[in-house]
Amino acid sequence: MKRFGSMALMLGLVAATAATSGCGINFYAGRPSDAKRIQELTSEIERLKQQKEREKDQLEEAKDLLQQRLQQEIADQQAKLEMTERGLVITFVAEVLFDSGKAVLRPESHQALGKVVQVVQEKVSDRDIGVEGHTDNEPIKHSGWKSNWELSTARATSVIHFLEDQGINPKQLSAVGYGEHRPVASNESTEGRRKNRRVEIVILPKKLTKREAALLKEAERMGVPTGEPQLYK
Repeated sequence: MKRFGSMALMLGLVAATAATSGCGINFYAGRPSDAKRIQELTSEIERLKQQKEREKDQLEEAKDLLQQRLQQEIADQQAKLEMTERGLVITFVAEVLFDSGKAVLRPESHQALGKVVQVVQEKVSDRDIGVEGHTDNEPIKHSGWKSNWELSTARATSVIHFLEDQGINPKQLSAVGYGEHRPVASNESTEGRRKNRRVEIVILPKKLTKREAALLKEAERMGVPTGEPQLYK
């Protein structure tokens, strides 16, 4: 009887909870306080997942609206839209925005860039935006720039100045120049070099806050399902 009493006591100290995930069920056992925390984490993770899904939907809505607004530029192969892990990428070939070897925006470029500004303000005004400048591998000869690094960086900076002048919060903007070092096509052809001379405006996904990141770590440590990792990138 003493042995059975001890087993009953041990079982009485164990609290178990189950959390369903996909097609399986994970069981957790421990103190009652652990079971309560697991329930709290499950609820908070579910809210976080829903929030991240809404944020991704907002980017998709922005992409759809840009598809409409930039219809002519896309048809003329002057612009392209892509949803990537980096976020929503709006690519303009360089000659739409700049004269050869220059970093001052052409007046004609303001209309196309203005469409981007409108969609950002309507759909994703709280997002950070990165502007990336790229060139082909042709060496600088007559334009006065030291190298393609400087040219690509100056072009990206010109675009963020335009975005700021149109009302986008400068705290949400960043610029970087990659020169010729991230080509998307072969530089052996004229068309390939044209594709490589480009500016990419990247509407970024929202980063996890410190609290959200800590929440995910705690959930993983306690075995609470968090969903697909890419959801939080």
